[in-house]
Order: sequence, then structure tokens, then C-alpha cells
Amino acid sequence: MIRTTHMEVFNLRDFEDVAREKLDPVYYDYFASGAQDEVTLAANEAAFRRLALVPRILRGHGPPRLAGSVLGCESSMPVLLAPTAFHRLAWPSEGEAATARAAREAGVIMIAAMLSTITIEEIAAAGGTLWFQLYIQPDLGFTESLVRRAEAAGCRALVVTVDSPALGRNERGDRNDFHDLPPGIFCANMRGSGRSDGRNDGHVRQVSLSPEISWRHVEWLRGVTRLPILLKGVLHPADAAQAVSCGVDGLIVSNHGGRQLDTTPATIDRLPVIADAVGGQVPLLLDGGVRRGTDVVKALALGASAVALGRPVLWGLAGGGADGVAQVLSLLRRELENALTLCGADSPGALTKDQVVG
Repeated sequence: MIRTTHMEVFNLRDFEDVAREKLDPVYYDYFASGAQDEVTLAANEAAFRRLALVPRILRGHGPPRLAGSVLGCESSMPVLLAPTAFHRLAWPSEGEAATARAAREAGVIMIAAMLSTITIEEIAAAGGTLWFQLYIQPDLGFTESLVRRAEAAGCRALVVTVDSPALGRNERGDRNDFHDLPPGIFCANMRGSGRSDGRNDGHVRQVSLSPEISWRHVEWLRGVTRLPILLKGVLHPADAAQAVSCGVDGLIVSNHGGRQLDTTPATIDRLPVIADAVGGQVPLLLDGGVRRGTDVVKALALGASAVALGRPVLWGLAGGGADGVAQVLSLLRRELENALTLCGADSPGALTKDQVVG
């Protein structure tokens, strides 16, 4: 158990207090902040608290079974690690390698971020099941080179972030004048020219967020890889339906943790309408605001196959490296087992939509 001179951790929010103590305040603000007034950032958590769980009784079952699979990938519980950037700001010696090691030990899927501070090959060396998160770049040759690297590294799916035609306005970052990574830390996957001969010229590219990225690019990506493709950042049912028609294999209901367009709805509030739009044709995941096992139960009951955990993983990493991330996942697992038992469910699949009200 992580301890500081002032506290022990008993829930995921306690890990944030530990991380706040240990991190450079500028880096803490980078990880913790949202866009503009941070309305969406707050709404993601508040929406879970607003919803109530209705337990079923006298079900006569044993301990809940948490293990399952998403797009053919086995997981010890319906929780994935969401893609988050710049882990070496939280744990400078190892960064994403420590996170990946903890995910492997917990038996859960890690979605490795394109903007990681070590390469996808180095993350993969830690073992475990990996998916790769991608921003489609206007330079499709470079984008394809990233896809090929992810395939070669053994990634089992691509997660395409689609809610970022531009960068959201982060006022905490502006106040801190935090616009560049410190010396020695960079976006490791962006090093190289994406040349057709595979040679790496050592140059670190800037990521391009472009409003010109469209459904045409999703169709292009579908044509260049056999990996399952998930779109991350879907909030409108018409977009969900179009994604399915484009051959996308899964969707992540996400508002980028409140970091892009402020005042977008909480993700848990959009999950039911997205579930109705896709009608079970593809798996749905959700991220944003998950802090308790009861939050996971609510998402599962409302149609999610699994949730993805973002900031709490960073707080665990900052507090104790791989051990800290492992503690976050272990604590959430215990909470999930307890919540399922109290709801009268022997597995996530036993939950029903009418067990969530509010």
C-alpha cells in the first residue's frame, strides 16, 4: 500500500492526493486539468454520482466472475487502461514501461498512446496485451508507418481518437506556460521521417490535429490494416451508426476526459443513446469519470462491454511506478467484485439496464 507522511490510500481519489504531493505542480496541472472552465471534467464524475444502483436480491450465486474478452482479447476484468500521454512526467525513469508491466500483471489490456514518452516497441517489451491509440495524421505515409510499427509490436487493435480536429484550450497550461516537454522527454513514436524505406532520420515530428480528417480517412485506414479498429470520442448516435456502416469494430464513448470541447455531456449520460444506436453490433467502451467499482457497474449495466481508466492510472504511476498502478487496479477490482455481489450479479453480463436509475 502506498503511504506518505500524511496519508494512506483507500480509494482511487486518494491516489490523486498522493500524486499531487509528489508531482511537479505544473505536471500535476497538466494531468488533472480540463478545457476552459472544466465543466465537462467535473460533469464526468458528477454524472456517475447522480445515478443510483438498484440491487436484485436472493440470487443465490457465488463470487462474481470478472474475466471476459473484448474484440478477442482476454482481460481479467472489464477495465482497460485508457491512452494517456507523457508517462515519464509522472515516473521519469520508466514511464509507460512501468504502466505496461502493471497492466500485464493485472491481466488487463493497455491502450498505448501515440504520444507516449517511450516507443511502442519499448512498451510492448514489457509484455501483456496492447492496443495502440492513433491520431490519423495528414501525412498518411507516416500514419501508415505507425500502424505497421504497432502491428509488428504485437498490438491487437487500433484505437483512433476522433474528437480532436484541434487542440482544446487548457487555461491551467496557459497560466503555467507549459507548452513544451522538458529536455530529454519527447514523443518517442514521432521520431523518424516515415520514409518508405523504413529509415529513421531521428527527427521528432509534431503531432498534427486537423479538421480535414474525415470518414474517408477511416475508410482508408480500414483498407490498410486487418487489426480491429475502434473510434474513440463518439458522443452522437448518428456518428455511432455511421462508424458501424464504415466497418469499425468498436466504439469508445469519450469526451477526452474533458480536455477538448468544454461543456460536452458526461460520457455515462451519452452511453445509453449510443448503445441504442449501435444495437449491439459492435462492443462499446466508455471512459471519463470512472473512480469507483460502482461506476464500472453502472457503465456495464447501461451497455458498455468495459470501461477505460485514465487519470487514476497516472496518479498510481506518480505515487509508486508499476506498484502504484498495480494498487490502483487491485483496489478497483475489489470494489467491482463487491459492487457486483451487492447488486446480485454473478458476472457483468448479469446486470440489466433497469438496475440504474436517475
